[in-house]
Amino acid sequence: MMEPVIQDADLETLFNAQTGRVSWGELERAFARGVLIRVDAGLDLVAVACCVARDEALTLQDWMTARQVASVSMEEAQVWSSTGAHFWAVVAAPFVLVQEIPAERSIT
Repeated sequence: MMEPVIQDADLETLFNAQTGRVSWGELERAFARGVLIRVDAGLDLVAVACCVARDEALTLQDWMTARQVASVSMEEAQVWSSTGAHFWAVVAAPFVLVQEIPAERSIT
């Protein structure tokens, strides 16, 4: 049986609906499992999730080379833990993609 093909607009709508605000504490398990990915604020989080879901390796590699998309480092995790950072997050299995919400805009 063939899996249904998800159209780009449907994929974007799906990821938009699944994007939410989370605290660092809610992300610690994903970090510990090595599946937490930081997305630069200059990129659209949902667009990156769509690229991950579509396995657009060349685009993802360009972003990784430019450090716009990267695994969360231990140093970032320590800073985020100590500052109580908040994020926009979306799951693009098997990864959890996050963008930090600037402190003045963080939820409490």
